Amino acid sequence: MSRKPHHVIRAASAGLLSVAAALAVAEFVARFTGGQSSPVVTIGSVAIDLTPTPVKEFAVRTFGTADKAVLVGGILLVLMAVSAGLGILATHQHGLAVAAVAGLGVLGMLAAATRPAMVATDLLPALVAALVGAFTLTALTRPAAEVAPGRRRALRAGLGVVALASLGGLATRLLPVEPLRARFALPRPASPARPLPPGTDLRIPGLTPFTTPKADFYRVDTALSVPRLDAATWTLRVIGASTIELTMADVLRRGLIERDITLTCVSNEVGGPYASHARWLGLPLATLLREAGLPPGADQLLSRSADGWTAGTPLATIMDGRDAMLAVGMNGEPLPAERGHPARLVVPGLYGYVSATKWLVELHLTRYDRRQAYWTERGWATDAPIKTASRIDVPAPLAALRPGPVTVAGVAWAQHRGVASVEVRVGENPWQRVRLAATPSADTWVQWSWTWQATPGTHTLQVRATDTTGRTQPPARVPPFPDGATGRHSIVVTVA
Repeated sequence: MSRKPHHVIRAASAGLLSVAAALAVAEFVARFTGGQSSPVVTIGSVAIDLTPTPVKEFAVRTFGTADKAVLVGGILLVLMAVSAGLGILATHQHGLAVAAVAGLGVLGMLAAATRPAMVATDLLPALVAALVGAFTLTALTRPAAEVAPGRRRALRAGLGVVALASLGGLATRLLPVEPLRARFALPRPASPARPLPPGTDLRIPGLTPFTTPKADFYRVDTALSVPRLDAATWTLRVIGASTIELTMADVLRRGLIERDITLTCVSNEVGGPYASHARWLGLPLATLLREAGLPPGADQLLSRSADGWTAGTPLATIMDGRDAMLAVGMNGEPLPAERGHPARLVVPGLYGYVSATKWLVELHLTRYDRRQAYWTERGWATDAPIKTASRIDVPAPLAALRPGPVTVAGVAWAQHRGVASVEVRVGENPWQRVRLAATPSADTWVQWSWTWQATPGTHTLQVRATDTTGRTQPPARVPPFPDGATGRHSIVVTVA
């Protein structure tokens, strides 16, 4: 005979509640062992590492900065389906179902053990999840006739404790947690940035502002959970000919520089949003590396994040005189958590995957033939100079316009070379040179604008930039892998 529908629903619900309780309590424990030890985070991180590069690029292109939320949502949906099935299984194979729920926790422990920055306490959330999940499923599905009265009361009390811990775990995940940034104030820079030249920001409605607000600064990384590091206890290990270790107090008492630098992600498609600008405060990187000593033959600076992620930066680029820095401040404030608090790398002119390590804990002077970083192991280019690019922000794609004067505006960048000119054309008409705004240096992007005398019809607007070396953006579109996208951004508008 088939089971009654309400029995199946009750059994599935028991499985769902068991795994939900396990995850919630694990989140509560991870609040003390570190957010990176959450079973969902560790399993998700393993999934990211195992995902082929084309699939990762598809996720970034399709979901943008929501790609991590989509991954976590997918993991939770799979867990929901599995846990419901285990609840149903428990009605006739109770021991096997309980063992399987515990096995999910063991899977989380194995995932935690594979993480590069793993410490022993990272295993605790998954271990607790295994125990809580198995206990809860037992309490919810064991027939009452099989449980002695005293043990039945103990199970009920245990369920109450699990419920309270689950609520605490849920609150831990939902409530925002800010890093401990108030424990230090940024010093005045020994070498301050010059004031932005008049006319740097054209202030055209819809045009990307020259300086990006911290909430809008792009974020592309592999961290499912933002590391929360305390600047008061943070240290940076620098391994060169000798090894030195710096605290935040050590960094702040040295001569810091302040510079305007635009960052760009290698995953940025033509016309994409993954470029942002800020005024950074930090310690000159070349000075720090010379203090540690440059080992003979070293050609790479391998940087490591608190979550174990690594980047490899060409040493020659860092030492060529550009304003590469160990950044601790952004737009006049300590770094926000999502932007790398308490310290990160900023190397102008290179894509972020080789130059912008966040949550920095170690710098190692080494060789490319000895050590490879996270993305270079996956086929991305070793040297990653940012390619000349431009974008139309105004008007918006598919905009409906009126005939007459129309402002066309956008941004262009060619970090550490500088943009020499920007041109726009309508359809197949001749290219028209546009007005460039002022810029503080070649390490920043530039705003541009042009007035178009729009005529009725459907039109394609296209933009191209030329850098100071004389190189103009090519017309053919090439995807980001392995060293950055190329091509010209275009939009279609209608003039009625």
